[in-house]
Amino acid sequence: MNRTTCALLFAAVAALFAPSAPAAYPEKPVRLLIPFAPGGGTDVLARAVLDKLTQALGASVVVDNRPGAAGTLGTALVTQAAPDGYTFLFTSASYTFNPNFYKTSYDPAKDLRPVTMFGSSPNLLVVHPSLPVKSVKELLALARKRPGDINCAHAGRGSNIHVTTALFLHMSKIKCTMVPYKGGGPSQIAVMSGESQMLIPSISSSLPFVKSGRLRALGVTSKKRTPLLPNVPTIDESGVPGYVKVGWYALFAPAAVPEPIINHVYQAVSRVLKDPEVVRRLEADGTTAEGQPPREFAAFIQSEIAQWANLIREMNL
Repeated sequence: MNRTTCALLFAAVAALFAPSAPAAYPEKPVRLLIPFAPGGGTDVLARAVLDKLTQALGASVVVDNRPGAAGTLGTALVTQAAPDGYTFLFTSASYTFNPNFYKTSYDPAKDLRPVTMFGSSPNLLVVHPSLPVKSVKELLALARKRPGDINCAHAGRGSNIHVTTALFLHMSKIKCTMVPYKGGGPSQIAVMSGESQMLIPSISSSLPFVKSGRLRALGVTSKKRTPLLPNVPTIDESGVPGYVKVGWYALFAPAAVPEPIINHVYQAVSRVLKDPEVVRRLEADGTTAEGQPPREFAAFIQSEIAQWANLIREMNL
């Protein structure tokens, strides 16, 4: 028996004995709890794939927005949900650093089970068009000339936007007045209205407003420029060398959800993220489809938790 035949035989036997989800799963709608207000990057991405995910799972997927305390309130609800595969958490990178800001009822390293990352995307540094700056360097010069005068909006203490902004201020050594709002959507509205002047939101939520002229984009937080805004430089190349912060969006389940259900849902998500229509839709919003297997994604989460705990202490947040 040659190696190829042995490999095929092994794969067939492994598949035969591999655990599988209950034959009837899912029998009812699956709740996708988003711990943020509608209109933010997490909410935008979830709704972009909702129909395809419903088709792949064979059951309705219902979005349930539960904002509050930078995502910790909604996340806590999922940790308390029945581990039957009918409640999942769809959240952002803030999941890995929220406990550094809040006394949470859960441990992000233990109380939820990572399923997979849906996508990753940079943020955009945007300002109200009336602010007299057209580049990151001009923004830095203005902030140094008038320390504390610029209001920097964010989506609440411990949110991804808050930490992304704090990292920018820390590395650029400028002072702004941090103004918290109840989510990414409200913080963006505040900057468009002129109530605040600066924000570093997700590219998916801010791109339409940049294109319409309601926000002015100064820099992108990724290592390379985004093809969606090729004339907008990275912050790294614009006066804050080394600044790179890419956000991500991912799916988690209550810790006790059986592995067969986790694998079943992961396989459904994986099919969705390979769908050409979904890939094009995500790319149009500046998001890269990911889809790591559960164990690989779990290892990533553990490393992120440790890394951000160190950085947050360093930034004295």
